[in-house]
Amino acid sequence: MNRLLRPLFFSVRSWLARVRRNVEPPRLKLGRTGEKLAAAYLRRNGFRILYKNFRARRGGEIDLVCRDRYAATLVFVEVKTRTTDAFGAPHLGVTRAQQQRIIRGAKEWLRLLNDPRVPYRFDVVEVLMKPAPQINLIRGAFQMPDDIYL
Repeated sequence: MNRLLRPLFFSVRSWLARVRRNVEPPRLKLGRTGEKLAAAYLRRNGFRILYKNFRARRGGEIDLVCRDRYAATLVFVEVKTRTTDAFGAPHLGVTRAQQQRIIRGAKEWLRLLNDPRVPYRFDVVEVLMKPAPQINLIRGAFQMPDDIYL
């Protein structure tokens, strides 16, 4: 009897492991949905998406790297998605530590360019999901405290 149940047990366990790997946590699903909505909003408003989820070797990360066609500016975008604004506006979630992480990613991106002296800025896109998706772009949300070129 044990020999008959053992293969069944292992196949069920294997199937459960695969199912668990494919299930995305709700907060990650919310963030991914917010990034898709933000990218579509930016495209409609004259931005060209150059890269999504840029990860720098030195620990920096940027949600969206864009080119503002109207201002001819490179834009590093942080997307903050919330279901409601019950605990404050989403842009308030961009802490100093997170700003430093974004700046590290921006410095790495600028180092990779052939001509790093391009104008750039840091924007935050707020996405509120309820009652209907609302998107707000905050241009120049924060500055790099020191000049990258020094």
